Amino acid sequence: MNLHTLNDGTTLPAVGLGTYALRGIAGAEAMAAALHEGYRLLDSAVNYENEGAVGRAVRQSGVPREDVRVTSKLPGRHHRKAAAITAIEESVLRTGLDYLDLYLIHWPNPSQDLFLEAWEAMIEARERGLLRSIGVSNFLPEHLDRLIEKTGVAPSVNQIELHPYFNQAEQREANEARGILSQAWTPLGKGMSLLTEANILEVAQKHDRTPAQVVLRWHLELDVLPIPKSATPSRRVENLQVEDFALDDSDMRLIGELTRSNGRLFDGNPATHEEL
Repeated sequence: MNLHTLNDGTTLPAVGLGTYALRGIAGAEAMAAALHEGYRLLDSAVNYENEGAVGRAVRQSGVPREDVRVTSKLPGRHHRKAAAITAIEESVLRTGLDYLDLYLIHWPNPSQDLFLEAWEAMIEARERGLLRSIGVSNFLPEHLDRLIEKTGVAPSVNQIELHPYFNQAEQREANEARGILSQAWTPLGKGMSLLTEANILEVAQKHDRTPAQVVLRWHLELDVLPIPKSATPSRRVENLQVEDFALDDSDMRLIGELTRSNGRLFDGNPATHEEL
């Protein structure tokens, strides 16, 4: 799978595996199977309560540690610097790994106004070797600018809700202008009717691909790295097979027609949403 180089020189594969709700021994086995199937990025979070399962999956898979990218995310309740340092250490300890490849601030939680402290903690943790790369999730341009202006360190990644119903054109442009890679959570529009849309089905038929493959390819065409989640082996394998075809301009226009003014999955506006 193609690797994308981040602004700090580290790399991420084009497609990762979302691990939300994959917990315990069964979750670890599913993630280890995904690594055997070809995945090289496992995306976790403190709030997913599965960092231990992620670490077990990496060890159980037999895939060399240096070939796997493990992501986790800092929750809002640990944004104060001292608490953030401890939370990062605990994330590493829970995985049983020596380091995490990517660590993100899960939400800015602007009413608390503590995300800058969290960022300073993450910079320190990276310098200590606990983290290889640091980034954010659900950050707006003004949040990004504050981190950069105050610390001189730009996030390597901004992981955002992104799918054809909510294509985040302005945010993608803002990320790119700051040298930040865009990752997509819920790239297949969890709980929506996205994969049955006539426009998606038309493009899928044209390329003899599944609707999910077309949507994931759409992300790659936008230079966005999707992180689809599935516990079903056949679907996981399907979701990886998206680098051997391309969408043309007419395909991109058809899919682009699905964008809505309010296409979010839930009321998760980073300007107001708080997640502890």
